[in-house]
This record gives sequence, structure tokens and C-alpha cells, in this order.
Amino acid sequence: MSSLKIGDQAPDFKGVNQNGKEIKFSDFKGKNLILYFYPKDNTPGCTAEACDLRDNYEMWLSKNYEVLGVSPDSEKSHQSFIEKHKLPFDLISDTDKQILQLYGAWGEKSMFGKKYQGVLRKTFVINKNGKIEAIFEKVKTKEHSNQILNEKK
Repeated sequence: MSSLKIGDQAPDFKGVNQNGKEIKFSDFKGKNLILYFYPKDNTPGCTAEACDLRDNYEMWLSKNYEVLGVSPDSEKSHQSFIEKHKLPFDLISDTDKQILQLYGAWGEKSMFGKKYQGVLRKTFVINKNGKIEAIFEKVKTKEHSNQILNEKK
């Protein structure tokens, strides 16, 4: 379990996007990055979060931010999710959960009193120098862009 804090250097990672293309943390050097971790494509909360980031994507680009989502879903699932909701950003397929674990976004969850391992919905705002500026562990899926903007004021 990672214990990343604001001010830490964001851990380096590499993964594969919805098209099978390798995506590395270094690809975002010199850009700000909204790196968000979510449990599952096409579920209500995950769809709301992705669509909120999609609806504000042009604003994020204008502020020199890229958006990148990570979940343990397959490339094929990501392709379908992107097509269905017209998402303009990449999604990493982290089926072996390495990036999720690196960022502390994989851990114990509880539902109906039963404990299990799963994705912890988290967002990291990383500046152009690779430093973590903000961490969201209680994501407001329907208004995540506003949540991030309000934190950055």
C-alpha cells in the first residue's frame, strides 16, 4: 500500500491504453496531469466521473492539463467505454494492478459487512515537474472537475 503525500514525486509507471499503445509517466513531462483511478468501466459512478472530466476536457487542456484514467479493466472494455461515452482521453488497462498498487489505489474495501480487495477511487493532480499537488480520496464523481478546481484555488 502506497502512502503518497502532497509534495512527493509521483511514481513512474507504464501501462497499455485502450489501443494497446504503451503509455508512460514520462510521456507527460512538462505537462500537468490529472491521474484518476476508478473501479470499473460503464458503472454509474465511474461513468459520471469520466463524463464530468470529458465535459471539462477543453478547460483542462487550456490549463495545460492532461487527463488519464486507470482501472483493471481490459483494453477491449476501455475501447467500448470510450466509444460509448465519447471520452477524449486515454484509459490505461492495469489488469495486473501494478499501477493501482504503486499509487495506493488498490486495497481493502467493504460491502455489506464483507471485506475484499478492490480499486480505491482516487485522483492525483500532478504538476509539470512530476510533483503531487493534490490527492482526492473522496471523489465527487458527478462534479469532480469542480472539486479539483476548488482545491487548486
